[in-house]
Amino acid sequence: MAEVTVTQFAEVLKVPVDRLLTQLGEAGIRVGGADDIISEEAKMELLTHLRRAHGRHGEDAAAPRKITLQRKSQQEIKLASTQGRARTVAVEVRRKKTYLNRSVIEEEQRQRQEEVDKQRSVEEIASHEQERAEAERRAAEQRERDRVEADERRLQEEAARLRADADARVAAEQQVRERTERTERERSDAERRAAEPSRASKPARAQESAPSRAAAPGAPTKYGRQELHVSANAKASFKKKQQPAGRYRRSGQVQVEARHGFVEPTAPVRRDVQIPETITVGELANRMAIKANEVIKTMMKMGVMATINQPIDQDTATLVVEEFGHTAIALKEDQLEDQLLATSADIEVLPRPPVVTIMGHVDHGKTSLLDYIRTTKVAAGEAGGITQHIGAYQVQTPKGLITFIDTPGHAAFTAMRARGANVTDIVILVVAADDGVMPQTIEAIQHARAAEVPIIVAVNKIDKHGADPDRVRNDLGKQNVIPEEWGGDVMFVNVSARTGEGIDKLLESILLQAEVLDLKAPTTGLAVGVVLESSIEKGRGPVATVLVKRGTLKAGDPIIAGQEFGRVRALFDALGKQVQAAGPAQPVQVLGLSDAPGAGDDLLVVESERKAREVALYRQGKYRDVRLAGATKKVEDVFSQIGEHAGQFVNLIVKADVQGSAEALRDALSKIGTDEASVKVIASGVGGITESDVSLAAASRARIIGFNVRADGAARSAMKDQGVGVNYYSVIYEALDDVRSWVSGMLKPEIKEQIVGLAEVREVFRSSKFGTVAGCLVTEGVIKRGNPVRVLRENVVIHQGELDSLRRFKDDVGEVRGGTECGIGVVKYNDIRVGDQIECFARFEVARSA
Repeated sequence: MAEVTVTQFAEVLKVPVDRLLTQLGEAGIRVGGADDIISEEAKMELLTHLRRAHGRHGEDAAAPRKITLQRKSQQEIKLASTQGRARTVAVEVRRKKTYLNRSVIEEEQRQRQEEVDKQRSVEEIASHEQERAEAERRAAEQRERDRVEADERRLQEEAARLRADADARVAAEQQVRERTERTERERSDAERRAAEPSRASKPARAQESAPSRAAAPGAPTKYGRQELHVSANAKASFKKKQQPAGRYRRSGQVQVEARHGFVEPTAPVRRDVQIPETITVGELANRMAIKANEVIKTMMKMGVMATINQPIDQDTATLVVEEFGHTAIALKEDQLEDQLLATSADIEVLPRPPVVTIMGHVDHGKTSLLDYIRTTKVAAGEAGGITQHIGAYQVQTPKGLITFIDTPGHAAFTAMRARGANVTDIVILVVAADDGVMPQTIEAIQHARAAEVPIIVAVNKIDKHGADPDRVRNDLGKQNVIPEEWGGDVMFVNVSARTGEGIDKLLESILLQAEVLDLKAPTTGLAVGVVLESSIEKGRGPVATVLVKRGTLKAGDPIIAGQEFGRVRALFDALGKQVQAAGPAQPVQVLGLSDAPGAGDDLLVVESERKAREVALYRQGKYRDVRLAGATKKVEDVFSQIGEHAGQFVNLIVKADVQGSAEALRDALSKIGTDEASVKVIASGVGGITESDVSLAAASRARIIGFNVRADGAARSAMKDQGVGVNYYSVIYEALDDVRSWVSGMLKPEIKEQIVGLAEVREVFRSSKFGTVAGCLVTEGVIKRGNPVRVLRENVVIHQGELDSLRRFKDDVGEVRGGTECGIGVVKYNDIRVGDQIECFARFEVARSA
């Protein structure tokens, strides 16, 4: 190789000249300037220096977190114009790819995990210290309680001993008092007998002796005891004898504090009572800690008659609570649900599989594409070859675990597609290369944009004759879905569900998009999920297909889904295998709910079944109030309908195998009809046709539609007895076509008019026998005798009637064709002038369709 200058060598290396000079200086190569010649030995020496420098600093230098590569290429696209000339447009495609350094990310995750473990250990130590302090505090409190109880027992024993001593003293005093009274009576009797000769002086002595006894209270008697001071006229039995001083030793007075469990409150207790939108009288009394009969009495005084189990509204309950002096706290709408969701929060977040929803137009190969991925045959088992349920599957691909949700493409299943887009992370939009963009394709794009999820377009059926993937890209570009190769942000992958071409690239695109989204979810704590589909199966009861969003759903957990509650009895995965737990992004079938929940309802795990029942009853009350409010008509609406002709209805009862199909069928049937005749869905439900459904159909004169369900033996017998009709379907558009034909049969036929011929009046003749006869020239069509006619003057209809006569010369004819002359007489109309036009028309009936 010829020797080159430093400048030329820098251009070859694509580095600045200054940087190259600096590197040469660091390598010890002396160069005078940019124009000096650099030899081969100098180049090798520079290469050795750079390798040595990289080896020395490569380990210490921090690896970049991510590397972004940008490439651009140019290509030409030929566009056809409306004038037929081709036009070539140069398109520059800029592509940017970002590669993440997994080692750096794993090191950061490891450091974060170490910090979490360290924080957790500190929290555990603090928790142990707190538990030890709490145990010591409880032990001290227990010792204090034992000491107080011992003092109380000692005081009670002392009080009992004192009470026994007092009782003994009272008994001894009673005996002394009885002996003293007996001796006094004997002495009195002796004195009375001795004093009978001097009776006159007895009152004086008595008066002297009484004051003397009264004047000397506490004076000792001859028995050596002192008496208490009593009234002189008191009876002897009520006189209290005073205990002699020093006779008995009295101990000090001991006060014993009385203790018991109940202490009468000194002030009224005021409580904060939470009141939902509706509450029963018994529950309200419970929350106020008042007997239910007291609440009922108070409500009767307020003019409200209610029983213990009768629900009352929030305003009435607030007045009752304030009447008892408590504070009413009105719960806002959905506050119980918010509290329920708040208890489900958790902090442990780990990566989870992506949830991918396959959407697109009907018969574009959505289920066939999923079949090839999970190597099963499901599309062949679908009735009519179309998917009519939401199917959720978890597939273990060589690239990783992916959860797929297959949605139906028929127009009636709009709500199902919306639910699929709301629970997904990535939307796979399947478009057939031989069919292009269709109405349900555009609707799927709108659902994905409303849910703000990324789209990956799978151009299917590229192996078929007439497939044009470029046309699909152009059509989607009009819908603002721009491919990456055109500078957009949407990945396009050409696939074939029959041959498997492009499937690996599609899976790689899904996992690459999931890696960019960095999908994570908590794996512990109370689980939260969404009900994709629900049904009632024989032998299993209500079955709900649930996609777990966060947490871990385990067997035995108390759950609530919409208005239904229960406990998880069993869990089954997509293959029908029973499992004990389900983590985030895993679809499972849940058994154990009280009834089939609504598709799209949130499934929550709560701390107790009692809480689940409370929230479920609260939601049922709300739904019942809303339904009653919608069924109640306003007074003005009732008056506005008086005198109006009531339209006819085709009454239907819809029973389907799953909740989503029942919902889609009910909504689609309700849209059929006109003002004169329409469809009225009396009831819809999940499960087989029962005898109660037949009774309801007979009472409401309705017809039963069974979608993928059948009637049991009792229901079939009831159908024969009561004459109720039933139609079974497995494809939704067949049911819609039949119902549409029923409604069309109830519509009155439409009367249409068709102009048969037109004649121009050239002359008017007066006849006493025939009246006014118009001499006419038929200018258009045919004038027929039996058809009605109109008389037009300056293109304005002035008369409508029938032909009285139609003559050609002197002969009566049945019809006169265009270009010939004739005489026309109109029944009971003589004001015909020259220049008028006589229009002949015909009426016919046209069958109407709903």
